[in-house]
Amino acid sequence: MEHLGALLLLLTCVSCFPLTEGFPKDSTEQFVCNNGRRVPLNQRCDGVDHCVDGSDEISCLNCTSGSFHCVAAARCVSARSICDGKPDCSDGADEQLDTCTLLSKAQTCARSEFRCANGHCVPNSWRCDHSFDCEDHSDEENCDVDHCLDSDVCDQICVRSNGSLACECQDGYELTAGTGHCKVTGVVARVVVSTQEGVKWMDLSGSEQRNITYTRVSPGPVTALNANNTLYWTSLENDVIYRMSLDSSDHRPAVLLKASTGIQGLAVDWIHELLYWVSTSIHALHVASLNGSKQRQLISGLSIPTAVAVQPLLGYLFWADSGDSPRIERASLDGTSRIALITSSIRYPVAISLDIPRGLLYWADSGLRTISRVAFDGQQRKTVVESNGYLDQPFGLAIFESRVYWSDQLTNSICSADKHNGSILQVSQRLGSVSPAGLVILQPLLQPAGHGACSISGEVCLSVCITDLFSEKPQFICSDPQDPNFEKDPLQSETRSLLPDSPFPWILSLTVIISLLLVGVVIWRQRSEFCAPRSLSLLGDVTLKESQDPLLLSKLPVVHEHKVGTQNGST
Repeated sequence: MEHLGALLLLLTCVSCFPLTEGFPKDSTEQFVCNNGRRVPLNQRCDGVDHCVDGSDEISCLNCTSGSFHCVAAARCVSARSICDGKPDCSDGADEQLDTCTLLSKAQTCARSEFRCANGHCVPNSWRCDHSFDCEDHSDEENCDVDHCLDSDVCDQICVRSNGSLACECQDGYELTAGTGHCKVTGVVARVVVSTQEGVKWMDLSGSEQRNITYTRVSPGPVTALNANNTLYWTSLENDVIYRMSLDSSDHRPAVLLKASTGIQGLAVDWIHELLYWVSTSIHALHVASLNGSKQRQLISGLSIPTAVAVQPLLGYLFWADSGDSPRIERASLDGTSRIALITSSIRYPVAISLDIPRGLLYWADSGLRTISRVAFDGQQRKTVVESNGYLDQPFGLAIFESRVYWSDQLTNSICSADKHNGSILQVSQRLGSVSPAGLVILQPLLQPAGHGACSISGEVCLSVCITDLFSEKPQFICSDPQDPNFEKDPLQSETRSLLPDSPFPWILSLTVIISLLLVGVVIWRQRSEFCAPRSLSLLGDVTLKESQDPLLLSKLPVVHEHKVGTQNGST
């Protein structure tokens, strides 16, 4: 998979280059296309149509490494076209069983990935998510009944084969013998919790504890960027979001930015380096850059937003609203494609957290005194923990390994239970008279590396996903650094696309080289036609049917959900 990914990164839009720009003057080092275009000789027979008319891939006897030789057509096709379900060779040789079998054997997928029938690899979380991610659509086969979540025994990866289930773990974890539990093998996890006495650090068992800060304020939400051990937190009483590096010897918090009062939830997008939060005073969801230089209101018109979470690898943004119509919603990272996931049998959701390996969202409901979970598509809902004397006033929530952790402000304690069924309750820390609020678990594997999702369509950006959430129209742009149109600043890219078509201003200013300029203008116009910037399309409105949870439905009347509009602030 690595060599295919590298190949895709190297494939650039050759039509974006001028016909002579960067090419050797010696014609013996160039290939003359049938349409007169000249391309470097080393691009001949590499599986990519650099000539635009395909003549550089005709009558090829030897294809470069990674491309496929179509013998019948005497041409080469690129590696990404092999076994993609669409024949590119005239005789279909690139889609034949023998070819795809060899490709499958040549590739190995990571334990966190699903192997498509054609041998390609996609993240396990994309399996059965109602979006075709494998070229052969094999990731959406046999998805009528999700036996893995129905049985709910595996912590991370569940493999169904020949009618039986087997548990596996992602890289960095090991499977406990005789169970489906996955234990981390790397950095020891720590819990950070916001309290009335400041921010505290403790181990998972609660045997060790120490203060990180000593500011006596009303405790609020806390989150972290695990890659560099940086904490972000705020107080419910003020409008400042703080930042502090745990790797620094000086643990004095710094002001990241001034936001608004009533911030109930914080979440870090570790891929695109963004900070999301919800505010009950502004009734909105906001986003800012992690350096605090820019911020904006992303989704307005919320009632009482209480929590937020982000899954940047899939392009998902989640939040909870505890207003008159309590709900949990999902949108893309730019705030569009808004969908209601949970609208029935829910009273006062105060905290949400993600189980990324299994594609599940957990939420704590202080009105029902329960912790429940649901798949990212709104299905497979289940109540995990019921009121047990330590779930009367929850505030913070986190998922790690096989357990769910929460803070309870009525008993002033940090508790945990089995994330599958709520068994084995543990009160890891009693804080006496100190009231805990937000909590976060520090462990690098909780924020896995990967490519950013420049859209909610399930397609990742294999090049550079540029974040542009602070212009008039927030968006994510997938750009290739090798593309001559590539700009780190998306606003510059937009300016480039608005340049006038007329060559006369250029002719007047550069009369000395007018002949060369005319050639350049023709080439520029050709490049504009072939490589005009394309806006990314996101999924439209989708109506999701909530899966039923008998435990909750037996106690409360069902309120039918309704679909939320895609416009920001609509309900």
